[in-house]
Amino acid sequence: MKKIIFALSVLALVSCKDNSESSSQEKPQESKDMAITSESNFASFGEKINEENVISASEMKEKFEAMQVGDTLNVKFKSTVDKVCKKKGCWMTLKLDDSLTSFVKFQDYSFFVPLNAENRATIVEGKAYVTETSVEELQHYAQDAGKSEEEIAAITEPEKEYAFMATGVLMEEPEEK
Repeated sequence: MKKIIFALSVLALVSCKDNSESSSQEKPQESKDMAITSESNFASFGEKINEENVISASEMKEKFEAMQVGDTLNVKFKSTVDKVCKKKGCWMTLKLDDSLTSFVKFQDYSFFVPLNAENRATIVEGKAYVTETSVEELQHYAQDAGKSEEEIAAITEPEKEYAFMATGVLMEEPEEK
């Protein structure tokens, strides 16, 4: 868990870096259980997208697990926002399961999401990809974060991270109080 949180923190620090790569591509599959009811109120960010052909977070997790570093996948999935950038809303993490998330950035840094987006149902469309952070880079980030020598020395394996470059977002509006 600490590694995942650390990796997401690292990704947040380097979120302006363009990581877009392309290799394998796959079309999204429809999931009937992910349909949005017409009474739901969703705000749109970035390119206009719809609720068609949306897969679940658990289906997206399976797709990520089947991907290799450098693979990409055009897909649309629904999840819940775990965390969001508190300065501009320039990135967010979406839950794939109880302990795993995907780090989401927005194409060309051209749009942002609300700073209070946590726990909102969200649909993202774009490109899923897998990155790997080297041991040396992880140790460097740990050193920059003021970690002890023992903690730095304990970093012995690269980390695989699930990332997403969103072209469009639909986000549930907060309930009126």
